[in-house]
Amino acid sequence: MKRILFPVAILGGYIVIAYYMLSTPTTVVVVAPEVIPVAVRVQEVELDSVRLTVESQGKVQAAQIANLSAPVAGPVAWISPTMEAGGYVAAGETLLRLETSDFETMRARSLATLQQAQAESDHADREYDRMKELAEERLASQSQLQDAQRQAEVNQARLADAQANYNQAELDLQRAEIKAPFDAIIESREVELGQYVNRAQSVAVLYGAEEVEVRVPLAIRQLGYLDMPLGLRGELSAEDAPDVILSGVYGGEELMWQGKLVRIEAQIDPNSNTVQTIIRVQQPQALDSKAHVRSIPLPIGLFVEADITGKHLDDIISLPRSVIRNNNQVLVVDAENKMYFRDVDIYRLEEDRVLISSGLLPGEYICISPIQAVINGMSVQPIQESVI
Repeated sequence: MKRILFPVAILGGYIVIAYYMLSTPTTVVVVAPEVIPVAVRVQEVELDSVRLTVESQGKVQAAQIANLSAPVAGPVAWISPTMEAGGYVAAGETLLRLETSDFETMRARSLATLQQAQAESDHADREYDRMKELAEERLASQSQLQDAQRQAEVNQARLADAQANYNQAELDLQRAEIKAPFDAIIESREVELGQYVNRAQSVAVLYGAEEVEVRVPLAIRQLGYLDMPLGLRGELSAEDAPDVILSGVYGGEELMWQGKLVRIEAQIDPNSNTVQTIIRVQQPQALDSKAHVRSIPLPIGLFVEADITGKHLDDIISLPRSVIRNNNQVLVVDAENKMYFRDVDIYRLEEDRVLISSGLLPGEYICISPIQAVINGMSVQPIQESVI
């Protein structure tokens, strides 16, 4: 009997408990979840005035290059100690001399010929004057007078030829001494002592020491950021040429130089859609160990960064670049702390900032926090960030 009654009692107990639970259900009250606004940093929109800067880079090259050649032929008799690669020479400084004995002999012979022609010309002139006097007294015929005149003119021509030959001999003697045409740096020397050089043979390559140039590429759109007339042929005037700050590492130290953008090449590179611009830098004439770093000459071949001064813009909005979303949108926080997407017109994107020309009003607040999940119209808790 126990085996039968015990299971029945347990089953009956479960039935009673189940009936009680079904007859007295628990009522659950549905409560809407509390929405906690996301805290975001915001920045107030302000109109600003900014100076644009266009950045590029390039390598320093010589502004003036001369392939110095021998104007006369002869063996090299003397070479200046400064005529070595990297040496500095001043304008008019003698670089080398050729053997002058042949030129001196030619000048002496030309001088003798000149003196002889001068004597013959003087004699012919006196004879012509005498014939004119005799012809006036009818003691000489017209034919004799014409012969005397012709002889005088022939001797004058011979004198002029002799004078020209002497001048050429004198010039050749002077040209045997080759001088620097301008203040220059010796790029290379191509002759040695005792070597015979022919006329027009190259003896050295010189770089101008007074100024250097940097050829830097600019994208077509970057030209619109420069405050200079476009389409101008030739070099820009000093008033129109933008200032440029060049910086480069030389001797383990970062140095700076000041230059001018003087020319824009007319040809556009079809591969990169860029144009080449020429920046010119005036080299200092002397070095001073206590002077500013800009007094150090800009070395040819140095790779430099160029910061070109551009337009001055008024009433432009400057914000951190990170505020741009979806290429041309920003997040605007309204007076009710709701955040919305807004389309804007971007004037220029820079490395750290964006310049916006329209689409925002002064006094509005822009979200500058890097939040990812954004819903249009979501509530936020704005934290204003001061602009430094």
